[in-house]
Amino acid sequence: MCSRTGYLHLIAPASRFRLLSGDDKISSYSFNTGVAKHLFCSVCGVKSFYVPRSNPDGFSVNLRCLDDPRGFAEVRIVNFDGRGNWEAQAQALAYKSKG
Repeated sequence: MCSRTGYLHLIAPASRFRLLSGDDKISSYSFNTGVAKHLFCSVCGVKSFYVPRSNPDGFSVNLRCLDDPRGFAEVRIVNFDGRGNWEAQAQALAYKSKG
């Protein structure tokens, strides 16, 4: 689904994530294992960040939803096979949210 929505995951530790406003407009849902917390705007439906199953101690922020995604010195995009090989691929991402 990420490829269809254009989601570019920027994984961050929970300690480094701060929502500045709009907390009262965030809705969530979980499915399957219930580990991931899919968060989205209850007004417009955009999923700009969520708690991923691969990093339940952090957040995945959609790089495309940031005000200034070019503000990073470097962004490295790593391909991830989330369709047929999610479990094996997720292990490669598990350390990303360690602060």
